Amino acid sequence: MDVELLAFTKDPLRVIYSAAKQCYSKKDAKVIFSSSGKVKPSKIKQFIEHLSARGHLSPLEHVSFTFAVSGISRTCSHQLVRHRIASYSQQSQRYVDMEDFKYIIPPSIKKKPGLKKKFIGIMECIQRSYKAFKGEFEKSGSLDKESINQDLRFILPQAVETKIVVTMNVRELLHFFEERLCLRAQWEIRAVAGKMLKICRKTLPEIFKSAGPKCKRLGYCPEGDKGCGLYPPRH
Repeated sequence: MDVELLAFTKDPLRVIYSAAKQCYSKKDAKVIFSSSGKVKPSKIKQFIEHLSARGHLSPLEHVSFTFAVSGISRTCSHQLVRHRIASYSQQSQRYVDMEDFKYIIPPSIKKKPGLKKKFIGIMECIQRSYKAFKGEFEKSGSLDKESINQDLRFILPQAVETKIVVTMNVRELLHFFEERLCLRAQWEIRAVAGKMLKICRKTLPEIFKSAGPKCKRLGYCPEGDKGCGLYPPRH
């Protein structure tokens, strides 16, 4: 699994500061942004912390991060794209030939040699079947390459490796981390979230230093009796 930061909003703190100040000022945001260069960084940081404490989070939506995520399964990407206040560009199984697809082995299977061998056998069987179906279609000449790929997608497993570009604004990232860093979240999406948070903390610590699972913010576990025990359930 690999998570890389492709881009993020330039001057993020000044952008958030200017957007928030616009709500309370007669000045244009461009004027506020220009003059914000003369404001002490500590003052801008203090102002943004005050915004967060008050729950005034809409200014955070004007700053976004774009990540390149690879080496994850389709199972993981299906969970990722459920976070709808985001933008995604995913590797297509229609335009990309998946004949020699890579796949993700869950840790619970990988650590047991017998199960791992069976799992790999299943994946290799699917790969052989994919190639056999493809050969039959190519021999008959009944379908073009794109049409062959789009129909052969139906035999690909959820374990197949995929690549995806993800863009989220800061507010959505905070929500994403609250949900997907919970210890009850599926292991793969939790690992992706952990890598993303590490990047965000390094890039914009003023916003993300306290980010994490929602129990960290709430001080109790909202999962009730199903919780992990890190925080007590709410009574």
